[in-house]
Parts: sequence; structure tokens; C-alpha cells
Amino acid sequence: MSANHYENFPVASILLPARFRPAVQAIYAFARSADDIADEGDASAEQRLQALLAFDTALDWIALKLPAEDALFQALQQTIIEYDLPLTPFRDLLSAFKQDVMTTHYSQFTELLDYCRRSANPVGFLMLYLYDEANERNLQDSDAICSALQLINFLQDVAVDWQKARIYLPLEDLHRFGVPTSQIATSTVNHAWRRLMQFEVARARSMMRAAAPLALRLPGRIGWELRLVVQGGLLILEKLEAADYDMFRHRPKLGKLDWLLLAWRALRM
Repeated sequence: MSANHYENFPVASILLPARFRPAVQAIYAFARSADDIADEGDASAEQRLQALLAFDTALDWIALKLPAEDALFQALQQTIIEYDLPLTPFRDLLSAFKQDVMTTHYSQFTELLDYCRRSANPVGFLMLYLYDEANERNLQDSDAICSALQLINFLQDVAVDWQKARIYLPLEDLHRFGVPTSQIATSTVNHAWRRLMQFEVARARSMMRAAAPLALRLPGRIGWELRLVVQGGLLILEKLEAADYDMFRHRPKLGKLDWLLLAWRALRM
């Protein structure tokens, strides 16, 4: 997942059936545009919130079955009508983006998980809904996978988020392992930092592995798509470990050879 854009959607994936691509692109455009409002440019916090409020209003129009005026929402409205998508996931995403504008840190892990519930989990919900696989068991595992992916993104982007004056590591964890927030500012990697990162990596990996069987239950292309997603998240954690948790100087990313490894691991699941 990119720190610059909302890239939880497999928009260009060859595994995504052609019939779903317009719908996924419409949902992705909504999420990415709203995320950019919260993150990009030099707008003030008030301006960002006002712009996101306009997205809320557009969703209200869709709920009332009134014609959308903007091209982005015209495509989204068509998708929502065609697949009978609920509006709650979209409103949850907007709630998370608004929170990004106002909230710079999280005291407890439970607070961070609640943010993930709204910033990441709606993605899995919508994909399962499109594929008509949104039963209770699948949604539970999807939520865990999406939240784990979000946590992994936070780990690899600690330095990037600091530049935006945000900390997505629970402060209770920093206190527990004796890591002051100033250590992020100075990009200091010491024993205390490594112990903290070992804990965070282990927790994210445990969440991902526990929910990974969802990728084996889902049929066809969506199952293979999710296998790659799961393995990609786990590989990022391996790269963090290989860099001795120095994501300040060695931010992990997936290269061309890594995709061959992911394909092999997906086949072996």
C-alpha cells in the first residue's frame, strides 16, 4: 500500500475479472480522491474537512437517488446501483480520512484498530460484496487481513508519516519499550527500537496468518488475488526484519523478482 495514494484496490490486476473493473475503478477513484484531500497539497485543516464534507453530501444525494453532478460520483452512483452496494463502507472511509486531518497520534492499539476498521476494512467488505462472498466468516477474516495490511503500511512508512506530523505506532507501545517519539525524528535505530519493531511485526504477522485461510476459501480469481495480497504483506514484514528494522534508510518495497516469489508462495498456500 502506498503512502501517497489509497492503493488497497487491485485496479489493474490481471486477476480482476473485466466485468468488475469499472466498479472497482469507480470505488478506487472515490477512495483515492478523498484520501488525497486529507493528505496532499497545502490546504488548511478546515479546507480539507470542508472538501470531505462535500463528499458526504454527494453520498447523501446518492442515498436519495438524486442524479450526481460530478463525473466521479456519477460513476460511483452507477456502481452502487448496479451492485446494490451499501453506503456505510464509503461513509466509514470518509470518517477515517477526516480523522487523518484532525488526529496525529494514537495512545492505544485499540484506537488504532478502530481507525483501521474505517480506513482499511471497507475495502475488503466492498470487494467481497462485489463477488457475492460477503458472509460473516469471510468478512471477519477480511477485516483482519485489511487491518494487518494497514498496520504493515504504518510500519514501513514510519518516516514518511513523521514528515506529515503523524505517528501510527501506538504510544503505549513506545512507552512500553522505552522509545521516545523524538527517536523517530532522529531516525535512531537502537536496541529499544528493534524490540518495539519485533513486537509490532509479530502482531501484524499473527493477524495476517490467522485470517489467511480466507484466500483458500474464496473461489477463482478473487482467491488468487487475495493470496498475492497476503503474501505481499508477509514479505514486507520479512524485508523489515532483513533491514534490521531500519525503515528510515531502507524502506521495504516489492521489486520485479519479488513478484515471482509471491507467485510461488501463492501457489504453495
